[in-house]
Amino acid sequence: MLAFLDRRPLFHGHVLVVPRGHVKTMDRLPPSLRAPFLDTVQRVQRAVEAGMEAGGSLHIVNNTVSQSVPHLHYHVIPRTKGDGLRFWLGPRHPYTSDDEADRVLDRIRAALPHAGS
Repeated sequence: MLAFLDRRPLFHGHVLVVPRGHVKTMDRLPPSLRAPFLDTVQRVQRAVEAGMEAGGSLHIVNNTVSQSVPHLHYHVIPRTKGDGLRFWLGPRHPYTSDDEADRVLDRIRAALPHAGS
């Protein structure tokens, strides 16, 4: 695994964690690399938060949509209360009813057996 500073950081200390070998998206990360990848992310998170004296961190992985580089890269971004970041996950699309949420959940549950390991 490699970890390096983002060239266009949201905040100083914004780090990317990537596998050395080519892996396009998170779902294509081989089982043999899952634990080492997550271990690296956790170590980087602790180091970023401690080194930048951050109150926490934001973790982001884009898969294909909004993925500017076609290689798995996991963002660890230091955060502090009042840092001014207005999280951009929007617009929100709330469920109109519990029944609608249940139908969506049913679709996801039905897809799980076909999602592989």
